[in-house]
Amino acid sequence: MRHPAYSRPVVLVVEDDVLLRWTATAIIEEAGFDVVEAGAGIEAISVLEKRSDIQTVFTDVELPGSINGIQLAHLIRTRWPSIRLIATSGQLRLREDDLPAGARFLHKPYAVANLTGALKELMEP
Repeated sequence: MRHPAYSRPVVLVVEDDVLLRWTATAIIEEAGFDVVEAGAGIEAISVLEKRSDIQTVFTDVELPGSINGIQLAHLIRTRWPSIRLIATSGQLRLREDDLPAGARFLHKPYAVANLTGALKELMEP
């Protein structure tokens, strides 16, 4: 485990499709970030409650269980307002007001450059 002073920015990837989650994780790690994974909204909330180092959440909109990605994004904005948000979906096209202010949306399939670019933009001070 890295010493906290030398750690890279941390992104929580919330995606129920294991292959898509692994792909997103590989892309994000290659771009210079550390990744924590969750397969559902409830699991993501549990991770956020235990970790204070997560700076961005990249979530699918369609998630199993009682909390979808849009609900998760709004909950995160309320409980952890400093966390940056990116949502993705291959099925839905969201309106700007579906997500909290400042959140980004990427339609699947997204280009690697679009994901890494959005992450780097959101991480700028």
